[in-house]
Amino acid sequence: MYAISIQSTDFNLETEEQLAEQSSSNCGALVSFVGKVRGKDHAKLLSHLYLEHFPGVTEQEIEKIILMAQQKWPLQYVKVIHRIGEIKTGEKIVLVLTASEHRKDAYQANEFIMDYLKTEAPFWKKECFANGDAHWVDMKKSDLDHTQRWNQA
Repeated sequence: MYAISIQSTDFNLETEEQLAEQSSSNCGALVSFVGKVRGKDHAKLLSHLYLEHFPGVTEQEIEKIILMAQQKWPLQYVKVIHRIGEIKTGEKIVLVLTASEHRKDAYQANEFIMDYLKTEAPFWKKECFANGDAHWVDMKKSDLDHTQRWNQA
């Protein structure tokens, strides 16, 4: 089972973990990754991020990523929440939850999904700084490297 949510509102980690446990049988491992907006990546202080996406297409691409993970690991439950719109520094931006009978499967699948979200899911991110400057963010080479290593595994 899996679920995908693209939303402008925040999410509650405890509630999402409870849903995952209720949806999993014989669950031995539940791994959650929560990504947050950093404020000090640059010399200038970040005020917030602004994220856009391609409705319908974004969900389809995330579904493809989840299905690839389910082919590699025996997952009982996967949930991806990704926020859009204005997200202030310190706020949560993404959640990846994976549940499996064994921890290694849940850990690896979670990392795989997050790596692919960074490079394959159609989101556009604008960094907006406290001084009023803003720019759209390009994909990082390090993110591509993280995704490509799964092809070698």
